Amino acid sequence: MARTVRAAVCFAPREPLEVIEVELQDPGPGEVLVRFLASGLCHSDLHALEGTIDERFPLVAGHEAIGDVVAVGDGVRDFRAGDRVMAFLVPDCGTCPFCQSGRTNFCRQFPARRQNPRTVFAYRGQPLQSFMGIGSFAEMAVVPADQLVKVNPEARVDQACCIGCGVTTGIGAVLNSARVPPGASVAVFGVGGVGLSVVKGAKLAGAGPIIAIDRNPARRDVALAAGATHFILANGGEDPVAQVMAITGLGADFAFECVGLPELAAQALAATNPCWGMAVNVGLMPAGARLSAVPFHLLTGRHWTGSFMGGAKRADVARYVDMFVAGEFHLDDLVTHRLSLDEINRGFAMMRSGEAVRSVILF
Repeated sequence: MARTVRAAVCFAPREPLEVIEVELQDPGPGEVLVRFLASGLCHSDLHALEGTIDERFPLVAGHEAIGDVVAVGDGVRDFRAGDRVMAFLVPDCGTCPFCQSGRTNFCRQFPARRQNPRTVFAYRGQPLQSFMGIGSFAEMAVVPADQLVKVNPEARVDQACCIGCGVTTGIGAVLNSARVPPGASVAVFGVGGVGLSVVKGAKLAGAGPIIAIDRNPARRDVALAAGATHFILANGGEDPVAQVMAITGLGADFAFECVGLPELAAQALAATNPCWGMAVNVGLMPAGARLSAVPFHLLTGRHWTGSFMGGAKRADVARYVDMFVAGEFHLDDLVTHRLSLDEINRGFAMMRSGEAVRSVILF
């Protein structure tokens, strides 16, 4: 039986979101009904809303969320009403070759579900898509059980929700994908929500120096507070690659591109040590983007790779929440604005302008 919930709906790319009442179906087999407490505004949502990544409309976006289980569908054994859960956009089916390999967090269900015609939301008889199978810009949603994980209920929801995507993507890129060792030099190109989380991950790993690069001078203080030892203003006139080389001597041991720009990814590669440096693409790039590099930058031994959601699985998300509760890292510098659902368009405007590092919708 359908119920009515408030949701922010985008009816077409680049149009403002409309906060309206929509219909939500009950959970089916393998699904869980979740009441959201908080949802972060992630740059991936903005990519979807602006049509720079493939997405179907009308759309209930949102995926970086924490909430409580209301009800479960048939066959769900791992969750029950009242559980505090966090959404994770990468399924964890456990049966596909990727899941069984133990070598990746990728799951065959990730692309399959993005093409699934079934929807749980509707408006006046019109189906509404759920972004990444989650749709957390709604008071409640129905989410596949293998895209949820139980988390520590002591975590403050207005900050912990960001661990569901941005924080895990950044910290995981350092700890899981690159496996940065203590004492390694790290350069972070772009210090928005994900880039700041890379800085936090580098600090957790014991790296140093940690060099933050951004074109927004307002990011200097927040990057240094997160653990960066140096800040380079990207539009300051001097080549950021040359500045990284000057700080590190031979180039960074690891460089992370956290914006999603092909030219920035090439800069990150060029800023690494020519013989053993590793450049990691973390930022989500627009559909159709292509990468290019000077071949000699790879010939001498550099490595160029990517990190999908920080190489993390659901268990990592729960572990990072525990680390957050234990005070091993803080998110005071990351979450700069707390908004109501009715203020969601303002939140995306602040994301575009750079005024906000991370805005969070509180339900």
